[in-house]
Amino acid sequence: MPVVIAIDAGTTGVRSLAVDHHGTPLGWAYREFAQHFPRPGWVEHDPLEIWSAVEGTLAELVPSLDEAPAAVGITNQRETAVAWDRRTGKPLHRAIVWQDRRTAARCDELRDAGWLAMVRERTGLVLDPYFSATKFHWLITQGGVKVGPDLALGTVDSWVLWNLTGGVHATDPSNASRTLLYDICRRGWDAELGEAMGVPLDPLPQVLPSSGRFGLCARGVAGGALAGTPVSGIAGDQQAALFGQACFEPGMTKNTYGTGSFVLMNVGATCPDPVEGLLTSVAWELASGEVAYALEGAIFVTGAAIQWLRDGLGVIASAAETGPLAASVPDSEGVYLVPAFAGLGSPWWDPYARGLVVGLTRGTGRAHLARAVVEAMAYQTRDVVEAMGEASGRQVTALRADGGASVMDLLLQLQADQLQVPVARPRVQETTALGAAYLAGLAEGVWGSLDELASHWALDAEFTPHVSQAGADTRHAGWRRAVERSRGWARS
Repeated sequence: MPVVIAIDAGTTGVRSLAVDHHGTPLGWAYREFAQHFPRPGWVEHDPLEIWSAVEGTLAELVPSLDEAPAAVGITNQRETAVAWDRRTGKPLHRAIVWQDRRTAARCDELRDAGWLAMVRERTGLVLDPYFSATKFHWLITQGGVKVGPDLALGTVDSWVLWNLTGGVHATDPSNASRTLLYDICRRGWDAELGEAMGVPLDPLPQVLPSSGRFGLCARGVAGGALAGTPVSGIAGDQQAALFGQACFEPGMTKNTYGTGSFVLMNVGATCPDPVEGLLTSVAWELASGEVAYALEGAIFVTGAAIQWLRDGLGVIASAAETGPLAASVPDSEGVYLVPAFAGLGSPWWDPYARGLVVGLTRGTGRAHLARAVVEAMAYQTRDVVEAMGEASGRQVTALRADGGASVMDLLLQLQADQLQVPVARPRVQETTALGAAYLAGLAEGVWGSLDELASHWALDAEFTPHVSQAGADTRHAGWRRAVERSRGWARS
């Protein structure tokens, strides 16, 4: 039975996962890496630590397998900007992470100069520090990175691919479409966007289909155990999760509850017009040339708020305590937490919003605060889904949920209550890695079609609404009041 490996290079760590022909996990390995916060609002990673984590997980996983892998796929934290030297392979600066806010003023300058309309039309994105281009510009203008023939600029997938293959500099459309430099309708790097952003296009990677051969693993990877294995799938983490959830038909929607949360709806093969408050990206491109686009609502902080409860406040000792603690009280007793630690994403796009807790009384305890964090995940998702339904003309009739926090039954029940639609959790919840494996295996003939992949999706649990629309609306109205108080805070 063929085996496919997926490398999931996320925001806080790297997971390598092996799956069989049925999409069943056979084994995995995980390594965390450090988060660096050199100034308020700045978030950085060491690219060498990311690659070390990749090597460590592969070295642990591959020897445990009975079969030699047929293919390797990569999925990654998107928008994070990496600069390295093509000649030496060494990073030229720490990676600037997608959560980083240092380029907010640069985005304001571009908006004031009148670039927003073109950016929206060509990229499907907005002018926000979230995306890669202003990070690349900062590296070149303030980070000491010199432009020249040896400069490579890319996102984390490109950095991992470069090291896996010993020098292939490439990416896929799902990642390219998150840079502010890629025309999603024409599907190519855009010289006018590059000029506007102040980013040269020559150091950028070649864009190849998400499912197709990128190169072969070099001899030294995983102690030589992967030498010659094709790297045949790449997708940004959220698009990979959409693929792994088998959302192959237009209108199918998923939400990944990770460090942030990302709601994606498959909107088909035609590039849609820009949508207020939402993003449009390439979901994937297959080797056949078949393309799917996705509408996306990006929520910057969900699981990261649980990390804050643990590491920042000491309210919990481990993330696993969150669900039981939150479920120990029937509600938050009017406490709302707006986790705008890195500004607000969809549908607000306010980089100056900041975190807020309101409704505290003397009776408020740690359980109420934990519950407010979980409820905030459901409220933020409702905001996005409502905007998505309005914009697309397609009402979400069901939601497929995945990501680390989706193990919480309480969260998914609250989500079903707020959306008033069923929320389904799949049996295999590592859908991001699964999507990367599927893209790679599809390219190498492990799977023959999307229909075959869809047949492997299996339900773990489904949650249906337990409260009325009116009851959900009352709670949500309080949330919206709290959001309004958080907006624009850093400007005042």
